Amino acid sequence: MRLQPNEKLSLREILRDLDKYRPRRCGWTWRKPLEPGRRLGPFEFRECSEPLAASVPLPAAKYFDNIDPQPDCVITTEIASGRFEDDIRRMRMAAWHGADHIMVIRTAGQSHFDGLIEGTPEGVGGVPITRKQIRATRKALDAIEDEVGRPINFHSYVSGLAGPEIAVLFVEEGVNGAHQDAQYNVLYRNINMVRSYVDAAEAKRIMAHGGILQIDGAHNANATARQAWKVMPELLVQHAINCAFSRLAGMPPESIALSTVPPTAPPAPKLFLDLPYAVALRDLFPRYKMRAQMNTRYMESDLDEATVTHVLDTLVSRLTSADIQSTITPDEGRNVPWHYNNVRAVNAAKQTLVGLDGLRTFVKLDRGGPLGRIVRELKERAVLFLEEIRDRGYFRAIEDGHFVDSGFYPERAGDGISRPLDGGVGAGTVVARAADYVAPVCAHFGDNHLPEGLEKPCDCIGGCTLCDPSKIVYIDELDPEDNVEVRLARAEAHGPEEIRPEVEWAGDGVVVLNLMFPEEERVAKAAAMKLAEKMGLLDPLVIHTRVMHPAEGTYVELKGIFPGAIRRDELVLEKEIERLKDSEIEEFVRTHQVKAVAATVGNDEHSVGLREIIDIKHGGLEKFGFKCTYLGTSVPLEKVLDAAVETGAQVILISTIITHNDIHRICMRKLHNLAVEKGIREGRLLIAGGTQVTDEMARECGMDAGFGRGTKGHDVASFIVKSLSGRA
Repeated sequence: MRLQPNEKLSLREILRDLDKYRPRRCGWTWRKPLEPGRRLGPFEFRECSEPLAASVPLPAAKYFDNIDPQPDCVITTEIASGRFEDDIRRMRMAAWHGADHIMVIRTAGQSHFDGLIEGTPEGVGGVPITRKQIRATRKALDAIEDEVGRPINFHSYVSGLAGPEIAVLFVEEGVNGAHQDAQYNVLYRNINMVRSYVDAAEAKRIMAHGGILQIDGAHNANATARQAWKVMPELLVQHAINCAFSRLAGMPPESIALSTVPPTAPPAPKLFLDLPYAVALRDLFPRYKMRAQMNTRYMESDLDEATVTHVLDTLVSRLTSADIQSTITPDEGRNVPWHYNNVRAVNAAKQTLVGLDGLRTFVKLDRGGPLGRIVRELKERAVLFLEEIRDRGYFRAIEDGHFVDSGFYPERAGDGISRPLDGGVGAGTVVARAADYVAPVCAHFGDNHLPEGLEKPCDCIGGCTLCDPSKIVYIDELDPEDNVEVRLARAEAHGPEEIRPEVEWAGDGVVVLNLMFPEEERVAKAAAMKLAEKMGLLDPLVIHTRVMHPAEGTYVELKGIFPGAIRRDELVLEKEIERLKDSEIEEFVRTHQVKAVAATVGNDEHSVGLREIIDIKHGGLEKFGFKCTYLGTSVPLEKVLDAAVETGAQVILISTIITHNDIHRICMRKLHNLAVEKGIREGRLLIAGGTQVTDEMARECGMDAGFGRGTKGHDVASFIVKSLSGRA
C-alpha cells in the first residue's frame, strides 16, 4: 500500500487481508545522524539526522528555503484516543512533523488485565494489545514510514499479569519498543512482587529475542511522590535495579533505555535542581540509552505553561543527552487527547532541539562549582540508599515502604508505598518448576530441560510462533456492536459531501472556543457555558481558565460538539493565485516601465513584510524590473498619493499591520477616497497587505486587491501584470 500526500489514508485498505499481514521488520531503529557540518539550505548543522522525504516544516521555515532539519534523537508522540483507526490517522500527521516513535498509552489500563486479550471491543483502555489493533497499526506504519522516508518505531506496554504473553504478541507482530519494569507493577499496580519479577524475567528474555527496546518506569516515582524533587536518589536506585535485573534476564545493554524525567517545573528553580540530576544519571549509566520524558507531575490544563516546561525539559536534554526525546501535551491535564496537540508537542521538541543545535560547542558544564558538588551528593545518596536495600533485602525494603518516600534520603517522610510480600494481585501463583520441566518455545527464561539432539526448544513441536509465523492464530473482533467496522460504517454514512470538525475521532464534531470575559473566574465559566448553549453546542465543558486579574477578566477555553455538518457545495474556496512565469512578468514590466510606490501607512512602524514584497534580495518586485519607491513607515496617506503622482507610478502598495479599532480598514477606505478626491484613482492599482488583510476585505474598502499572511513578491507581481494587461 502506497500513500499519496494529497489523498487520505484508506482505513479499508489497511483492514483488507489483515489476517495475512506480516511485519516486514523487527526490533528498534535509530535515526541516521548527519556528519557534523552538513549543510541544509544556507546553514550548517551539528546534531541532526537525515532529512525526511516528505514533511511539514516549522512555520518559520518559509524564510529559510523551507528546510526541515531533523534532530539527532528519536522523537516520541503519545496517543490515546481509544480507537486505533483514529490513532492511525494521527500517527500519519505526527510522522509528517517529525515523530518516529509512536507510543500508544493506556486510558483505562492495559496493566490491569490478567491475561492476553483477543477479540475484545476497543473500549478496553485504548491500548493496542489485541492482535488486530497491533497488526493494523503496524501495517499502517509501514506505509507511513515509506511516505516520510524514515523507519517508525511502534511502542506499547509489557506489564500486568499478562506481561510474558503480551511480550510474545509484540514480537510476533513487529512491535519495536515497550515499557517493562517489574517495580512499576509492584509499586503502581499492586501486583505481587514475586509474581512480578518472575513474569518480568520471561518477558525481558522474549523482548531481547525480538530486539524490542525496553524503556523502564522509574520516572513514575517522580510523578507520584508528594515532593517529587526529593526522590532523585531513589530514581537513580530504581534505574539501577531494573538495569541490573534486565541484564540478568538476558537483555543486552543496547536494548535498555532509562525513562528519565526532570523532577521539577517552574515556579521552582527548575534548571538548578534538574540539571544536576540529569548529569548524575548520565554519569552512573553511560552504557544505556536515555529516554527523556517531559514532566507531567505538575501539568495543569494551560497550554502555554505546558509548552514552556516542555522547552525547559528539552534544554536539559540538549545540555546532557537524550537518545529519545518524549513529548507530552496539555492532554495530560485536560484528559482530552487531540490530534493537533500531538503535533504541537512534536513541533515544540523539534523546534527546541534544532534551535539549540551546537549548544555544547559554546556551553560547557562547570563541574568545578556547585554543579559538581550537587552531582556528587546525589550519587552518594543513591549509593547509600542501594546499600541499605542490599543489607535489608529488596522485598523487605518494599514491605517497609522505602520506595516513593518523599524524604530526601537518608531523610524519611514515612509516606512511601508499602506492599506485602504475600499480597497483591497474583499472590501465591508462582510454583517451582519440576526437575524435568521443558517448554517447547524459543526465548525462554530459566532452566529448560531439552530432550537430547534438539538445537532449540521448539524443534520438538516443529517450530514455535516466533520461528514459524504461520502458526499464529489471528482472531478478529468478536463484539457485534463495538468494533471498527461498525464505527467506520457510522462515519461513512455521512457521505463525502459532508464535513465535520474533529479533534479526537473522525467527525466527532468537537470544537474549541477561546473566550475572554471581563469577569471573575466563576462568572466567566458560567458565562462560557451559557454562550455555548446559545450557540447550540452540545455537551459543553470548560477545559481551561486563566485569571487575567481577580476583578478585571478571565480567559476561558471551552469545548463542545457542533451538532451539524458543512456541505462541500456550500463552501466558497479562496481563489488560488495564478502565478505568471518570471519571463512573462519581466517582459511586460520592461516594456511598460511599471513603477510602484510603497509605504507602511498611518502610525504603523512595521516594515519587514513590505520590504520582502518589493526588495530584490527577497525575490520581490525589483527582481522583475519594477521601479519601486519605498517611502518608509508611518507615512501619511496623502504623501503616498503625492509620491505616486510625482513618480508616475501605476501601482500604490500600502502595508497596514495594526488592526486596533479597525485602523487597517479605515486606512484602506481613506486611501481610496483620497485618490478619488484628487482625481488620480483611475488607471492606478491600489493594493494593500497585512497579516489580517484579506482580498475580500480590501476590495470592500475600495482597493483593487488585498494580500495576507504568506504572500510573496511573485504573487503581487503576477496580479499587477495581469491587471495592467487586462487579463485579471
